[in-house]
Amino acid sequence: MDGPRIVVFDIVTIFPAMIDAGLAEGVVGRARARGLLDVAVHDLRSFTTDRHHVVDDMPFGGGPGMVMKAEPFHLAVEAIRERRGGPGLVVMTSPAGRRFDQAAAERMARETSVTWLCGRYEGVDERLVDAVGAEEWSIGDYVLSGGELPALVMLDAIARLVPGVVGDERSVSNDSFSAGQLDYPHYTRPAVWRGRAVPEVLLSGHHGEIERWRREAADTRTRARRPDLLSGTPGLVEGKGEDR
Repeated sequence: MDGPRIVVFDIVTIFPAMIDAGLAEGVVGRARARGLLDVAVHDLRSFTTDRHHVVDDMPFGGGPGMVMKAEPFHLAVEAIRERRGGPGLVVMTSPAGRRFDQAAAERMARETSVTWLCGRYEGVDERLVDAVGAEEWSIGDYVLSGGELPALVMLDAIARLVPGVVGDERSVSNDSFSAGQLDYPHYTRPAVWRGRAVPEVLLSGHHGEIERWRREAADTRTRARRPDLLSGTPGLVEGKGEDR
């Protein structure tokens, strides 16, 4: 019998400790410990060829800031492909990229491997994208200091979809955006907290009524907060993120 499918992730960055810290805890950390995820973090400077390990240079045409050089990233991708035995998906984190969403996470979760290239400064030499066949992806219309946080966000969203990573897989199928709408509200003990009571139907033990209430509550919440999801043109919003 075949064992569980192991999904392979690689992240190339000039701040490997930042990525290591983000991967150490929660569902991703536990999935790595159980061998469900194979995640490798690569220091971009180790793929430089000069004695000072320079990864950036001044932009052609002038202007502020520095631009990350293409060659170290290219060498990193070549080394990863040789190690992994195939091309896999290469993702360049970029504000110019497509908007990452649940559908993108589901597609990437079906890949054999995903490699993130984390840019910094004013960006990465544009020639790199075509040279390595990278897809450019963004997590929202705002500016961050680098691609490390977007890479961690995308990896977490994808990892949750790998069988066995989340303890109760029903949680994944019921997540916000998985069914094209927001999730229903959740409650736990005590039944009355600071004068606020849990909806009575949830205490009834009537599973059919509870499921009906949850469907209606999810629909009501989506129509009030994210009607764009019902129109099929979702924007960016933070979804439910359980740590199970």
